[in-house]
Amino acid sequence: MELISPDLRSYPTSEVITALQDEVVAHPLLEELSFRNAFFGPGGASLSVDLYGGEAATLKAAAEALKAELAVYPEVSGLEDSLAYDKEELILTLTPQGEALGFDTASLGRSLRDRLGGIEAATFPDGPREASIRVELPESELTADFLQTSLIRAAAGVYVPLSDIVRVENQSGFSTVRRENGLRIVSVTGALAEDDPARATEVQRALQEEILPRVAQDYGLEWQLSGQAADEREFLGGAVVALVLCLLGIYLALAWIFAHWTRPFVVMSVIPFGLVGAVFGHWVWGMPLSMFSIVGLIGMAGIIINDSIVLVSTIDEYSERRGLVPAIIDGVADRFRPVLLTTLTTVLGLSPLLYEGSSQAEFLKPTVITLVFGLGFGMVLVLIVVPALMAAQADGARGVPGEVACERQT
Repeated sequence: MELISPDLRSYPTSEVITALQDEVVAHPLLEELSFRNAFFGPGGASLSVDLYGGEAATLKAAAEALKAELAVYPEVSGLEDSLAYDKEELILTLTPQGEALGFDTASLGRSLRDRLGGIEAATFPDGPREASIRVELPESELTADFLQTSLIRAAAGVYVPLSDIVRVENQSGFSTVRRENGLRIVSVTGALAEDDPARATEVQRALQEEILPRVAQDYGLEWQLSGQAADEREFLGGAVVALVLCLLGIYLALAWIFAHWTRPFVVMSVIPFGLVGAVFGHWVWGMPLSMFSIVGLIGMAGIIINDSIVLVSTIDEYSERRGLVPAIIDGVADRFRPVLLTTLTTVLGLSPLLYEGSSQAEFLKPTVITLVFGLGFGMVLVLIVVPALMAAQADGARGVPGEVACERQT
């Protein structure tokens, strides 16, 4: 079902899916019916849980219990599990007569399988290929009453009806059972509407802290989050490493340029304050932090220190001819206009994306918010915090003789 463009309707896709789920009445014999909005790109299901550590029947029961717990939330739709009762099984149980005649269920099962599926009698090469000869029963004998009319050869060469030696029961089973690292596993997936970030966060919290621990305890299983949650964990792990390497590279470059080990910390001190601005911006726009916010933070860390470098360089240049405090005052006054213009050109250039109402630009907003508010706050703090830290650094260096000598030599 294809809806009209999100820009032309006032309702989100999640409301349509919820209405469909409420209106459609499932057939009593229908195992599973789910509605889910289309998803394009990487990431997987927004709700995905792997249950493992038990028998297939236990895993299925736990999956059904988990789906029942999640179904009460209107924000959750498209609940499915990977362990479906999609295979009819025949369970053979020996009767006392069958046991007395020396039959066993393993040999009976092989015999019935050969009769129903045929056996491979011989194989021989046929040019570059291989041909096989199969022996199968004629289709006229594979009727619905096959199990009642079949005769099984006993040890004494006497054929007895199959119905006299076994009881046959039908049972639903699983055609496919997934295993990972030798453990049976079932995945429960669904879609979580993120139209209301607060509610989506609440559902995620309830799933991890209440529902999953309770289901795992009731059925004696283990669980782990997969899908988008696993991808997010992997991304955040790589992003943390990238951020550390980025900051380390910036520090080494500044230490080489300024020929000082502690001066780079003054220059880089604006980065945490830029983070404060980014968090404030997400709060103002009512948007949760996401992977795109992390990408914006990594980029902002390299951009925001540009103004700080220019300001510190100017103050160091002025301090060679006058005292540090007058140099700080004159440096801030001289660099105010360049810092303001540099920040405004970047912020105003990105601002139109903040007010872009098209759904195609929604995924860019976390990055844009991070850059706009982070750089905006950073500009103000560059002109206030950095000079204050330089003065505090000079005051602290007076009590360290080696540091004073290093300052004078620089």
